[in-house]
Amino acid sequence: MHRTTLLTICVLWMLASGCSAAAAAKPQTRCGWFDNPTPGNAWLHDRDGEWTIAIQGDYEAQGDWPQFKDSQWVPVGWSHGYGCACMKAVVDTKTQRIVSILSAHARPLSVCRKDPALKEPER
Repeated sequence: MHRTTLLTICVLWMLASGCSAAAAAKPQTRCGWFDNPTPGNAWLHDRDGEWTIAIQGDYEAQGDWPQFKDSQWVPVGWSHGYGCACMKAVVDTKTQRIVSILSAHARPLSVCRKDPALKEPER
């Protein structure tokens, strides 16, 4: 889907849910621990807290999740785990949900580990 179309859909969804157009129209860059502990569940933990990306059977943000190299990923279980990432995304600050991911990229694990504002997921 074209990014302009996706952003328009997100703006309309956020307006219908009572959010302001200004909040919907301005994507934010969020960086921190991307945590995918189990199938269909994912969060981004940044300096402002926990942002829901997906909850199996309930919710999933539009857009592609970051892709990680083996050196950028801490595996937990079969194909799940966590890594350091940045996302340019439309967010809902009331619910702490990522509504749509416009772009996402993995970062070296050391970047998140060196940031005192971020706590590495425990397993």
